[in-house]
Amino acid sequence: MKNIVLTRVDDRLIHGQVITAWSKITSANRILVVDDEVASDPFMAKVLKIAAPSTVKVDVHGIEEAVNLLKKEDEGDKVMVLVKYPDTVLSLVDNGVPIKELNVGGMGAKPGRKSLYKNISISEDEKLVFKKLIEHNVNVSIQIVPDAKKIEIQKYL
Repeated sequence: MKNIVLTRVDDRLIHGQVITAWSKITSANRILVVDDEVASDPFMAKVLKIAAPSTVKVDVHGIEEAVNLLKKEDEGDKVMVLVKYPDTVLSLVDNGVPIKELNVGGMGAKPGRKSLYKNISISEDEKLVFKKLIEHNVNVSIQIVPDAKKIEIQKYL
């Protein structure tokens, strides 16, 4: 299995906080963006790769490809897994990827979502997904930046 150093839900995927803070604190040398839609959009995949520093390899894959990649033998990479939606993480877990912790970063407001905590909004379906992840023994916590205290999400569910 790959050495997953961080799994994060953040609808912005790769952005300043991820690059300047999370990649440094985790020592990640590889970012795996898992999103079927982004993986099928070569332009967006290229934009995400350009957004990362040259010292960090960036891969963009759909869920099925990501499962296969994450289940391969560890090649010494420290992998940061970034997703837009919590159901992507549930799909990874349901397909045998051993994710023990999930960091919830940015989930912006949009129709069907209600505010949960600061800049995090979730729908009723996403609330159920978080509960299922917790049932799968995934420790789900809100931590927008590394120096902020982790807050267990179930406090707000």
